[in-house]
This record gives sequence, structure tokens and C-alpha cells, in this order.
Amino acid sequence: MEGSPIPVLTVPTAPYEDQRPTGGGGLRRPTGLFEGQRNYLPNFIQSVLSSIDLRDRQGCTMVVGSDGRYFSRTAIEIVVQMAAANGIGRLIIGQNGILSTPAVSCIIRKIKAAGGIILTASHCPGGPGGEFGVKFNVANGGPAPDVVSDKIYQISKTIEEYAICPDLRIDLSRLGRQEFDLENKFKPFRVEIVDPVDIYLNLLRTIFDFHAIKSLLTGPSQLKIRVDAMHGVMGPYVRKVLCDELGAPANSAINCVPLEDFGGQHPDPNLTYATTLLEAMKGGEYGFGAAFDADGDRYMILGQNGFFVSPSDSLAIIAANLPCIPYFRQMGVRGFGRSMPTSMALDRVAKSMKVPVYETPAGWRFFSNLMDSGRCNLCGEESFGTGSDHLREKDGLWAVLVWLSIIAARKQSVEEIVRDHWAKFGRHYYCRFDYEGLDPKTTYYIMRDLEALVTDKSFIGQQFAVGSHVYSVAKTDSFEYVDPVDGTVTKKQGLRIIFSDASRLIFRLSSSSGVRATLHSHRTENIPDS
Repeated sequence: MEGSPIPVLTVPTAPYEDQRPTGGGGLRRPTGLFEGQRNYLPNFIQSVLSSIDLRDRQGCTMVVGSDGRYFSRTAIEIVVQMAAANGIGRLIIGQNGILSTPAVSCIIRKIKAAGGIILTASHCPGGPGGEFGVKFNVANGGPAPDVVSDKIYQISKTIEEYAICPDLRIDLSRLGRQEFDLENKFKPFRVEIVDPVDIYLNLLRTIFDFHAIKSLLTGPSQLKIRVDAMHGVMGPYVRKVLCDELGAPANSAINCVPLEDFGGQHPDPNLTYATTLLEAMKGGEYGFGAAFDADGDRYMILGQNGFFVSPSDSLAIIAANLPCIPYFRQMGVRGFGRSMPTSMALDRVAKSMKVPVYETPAGWRFFSNLMDSGRCNLCGEESFGTGSDHLREKDGLWAVLVWLSIIAARKQSVEEIVRDHWAKFGRHYYCRFDYEGLDPKTTYYIMRDLEALVTDKSFIGQQFAVGSHVYSVAKTDSFEYVDPVDGTVTKKQGLRIIFSDASRLIFRLSSSSGVRATLHSHRTENIPDS
């Protein structure tokens, strides 16, 4: 601390009507909106900070990180200046602003922080023409529950001013503590720049048998792997954990330098966008492949020759093989959670293990309550997200380490493990079609008319022929979820058409960008003979 105290200013502003978080306390919009609209970012940050009770906010610790996309450094500076002005006592920030979403959750829980702010738009493109987002995680390390998101939105609609210290500057590249004396504050404001990987890596060491994984990756029967960080936040994590710690050759990891525009690519780990990895795996040289999204909470698994593991199958296979993980041998298995659109492959495993399955709406915040109450300790979604109660976020690298642990224990290839699972539990076919960039008003009318059609009593019993197979409608509904922990009811989470053979068609909306809407169509089908 040098010189005179840094002034705290109150800046007049006017509300924006479109700052409703889309779920989990997140606001995702075109980058140009954050960058070009006056006070757009400060308004939302102030709304987030004001949603924390004053008594809990004063002097508290919060965590700040980003996936490294364009505008992140500018946004971090604003977050720091506003946190200081709003009475936050300490910020923990990843070096160069980098922290994966799982790492933020890990640090919040480790140091018992009041919450965290993550600057990410997940798997959406970056750069000036891409998207930007702000996500608020609460004290349990998980996404903000709906009651908090609603509070943020209500504040954003009436905001008249925000507090900021515009002269406060931090050095994101320098590890260690930086302190600042503020006007009218008795204690200095502290910023701690930390290694983005270390705390998270220490947690992983307590969960997995690193010796077994290292033997798999370095031993005489070495498994050759290919891991694509897609120029997102996961580059430093892949290099430090898989290469430095577990011995995978350095050339196993590709696209590991975080870039503001993700190299001009869509940082979405699926067969459409992770084509560099897919082509490498099709060559047959590598036995295991994985890719991560921009902020590190989603993942994709590929086997030799490009054998694709669907997210729903991955979740079920992980559940069936949890004894391969020391953490679960010690903690036991209490139950599973899956989002409603996810296939019922997990349910088959749960039935064999005699543990419950909780079916929730899409969104990790619904799992957090279940895990906090001890009802389940493995959860997953069809959108390439899986995690356990070690955090309150889905965790891509954790899932990859689970898969490597299973391969090490079973001494089988990815494809052999999947086909053995199908032989034991039956195969669940799953596909999803996304109709993107739709006008929100149009999608409203589509869903309204579709709901009227499928929920009419006359729709039950109707039959639809596809080839030689006839599907008979057994049940339809608009999915709603009653939280078994606190009784909260969440309605209109998608339309379900359930057939007599338990196959399902699901239609649901999402509008994560807030400007255009996406209509998701999901199909799941049970195939008894694999």
C-alpha cells in the first residue's frame, strides 16, 4: 500500500430490463452488449453484490475467475474495483484471471468463501463477435439457486447507482498478496493472486489413485491419450495434471494455450466442434481421447478409432464402476441424480445397486441441494456434464480421471467397457436436435401449441409407426420438479411424450444468450439387445 487512500465513488445509473439471470445466477449476452452498453456490466455486478446480505458481505472473501475469453481482463478489473467499494474484504483470483468453473467451486468450498464470480459463456464462441457471461456461485460452491437469481433480477430492475473504486489497479500476473487502502475503510482491501491449478489438484489427489493412473499412462503397456483443451481455460490444468503429475507425454495435450477467441473455434466438446480430436482418434494411434469446453465443466470421451461415448452412457458407466475410485470406496454411494432429458441408462444401474435416482430439470443448481442434503453423490446431464459431491459443479477433468481409473482397473479399452455395459444393462439410444437462433416469441407459440396437442386426453394411446416398429403413447406431461429437500416447485421444464416401451420424446426451450432462443428435441429409446 502506497500513497493516499483510494477513493470510493458512487456512480448514477439506470436499469436494463434484460438482466434476468437464465439459471444458476448467470447472465450471458453478446460481448458487444457488455462492451458497448453504458454501465451494462457494472449494473449486473452491483446487482449480484447487493444480493448478498450486507452483514455477510462486509469483510467477506470471494473468488473470481474467467475462462480467458475476450473482455475477461477488463471485466475482472471492474469486478475488483466494485468488490472493494462494496465492502468485500478479500478476493482470490486465478493468475492472469484464469480459473476453471470446477476450480472456482473447489476454492469457494476450501476457504469457505461467501461465493464466487465466474466470467464465462461456457461453450459459446468468444472474441468481439462472440458471447460473454457473468455467473454467480454461492457459498456451497454451486450455481446460485433460483431464489438468488430472482433477487438479482429484482435488484437489477430498480438499480439507481453502483459503487466503484476506479483508481484501483491490480497485477493479475503476479502471484501473491496485494493490499489497498480505501477511503473510509478501516481495513485494507486484499487481493490474492493464486496458481489456478494447485488447490484443485490437491483435491483431485484425495479422490483418485494417481499411482494407478500414472502406471496406465507411463507403464510398459502405456495407454496413448489425446486431450484437446480447445484453447479454453483447461490448457494449464491438462498440462499440470495429466502431463506433469501423471506422466502423459507433452504432445498428448493439444490446443492448451487459452486464447481470447478460442482460436476462432466453438469451444464445445462434441462431435460437431471437436473435429481436430475426432480425426486424430479415427487414425487408431490413440486409445483414449477427451475434449473440454471453454470453462472446463463439460467433457467428451472418445475411444480408439473415434468410438464415441454418449454423455448419458458415460454417466451410467461411471456409476456402475464407482468402486474403481478410492473416494467412493471410502464414502459409499448414496444415490444418483440426472437431468430429465438424460437417458434412463443411469436408472438401470441404480436399480441394480439399490440406490435412488433423482430426476431434475436441466441445470446443475438442482443437484446442489440434493448433494448438500446427502441424498446423492453422483450427478450428470446429457449436455456433456458429470460430477460428484466433491464439488457443487460439473467437472470435466474429474470425469476424465474417472474414465482413466476405470480403464486402469478393468484393463479394457473404452469400446470394450461400453459394450460390456450394454451387454449387462441394455443399451439406451439417445439423440438430440437443437434448433438454434430462434425468435423467442416464435418458440413461445411453438411450445404453447405443442403442449395443447400432446396434453390433450385424445393424444394418449395414439400410435406412430417408424419402419416396422410401432410406438404407442402411454403418458404425456409438462415436466415439473418438486425439490425433495425444501419442497420448491419448478414448473414448465419441458414437454414429455412417453411411449409404452419407455422410449421418450422431449421438447424444451433454453435461452442462455437472452437474445435468441433454442428449441431442444431429445429422443431416448431402450434397445434390449445390444
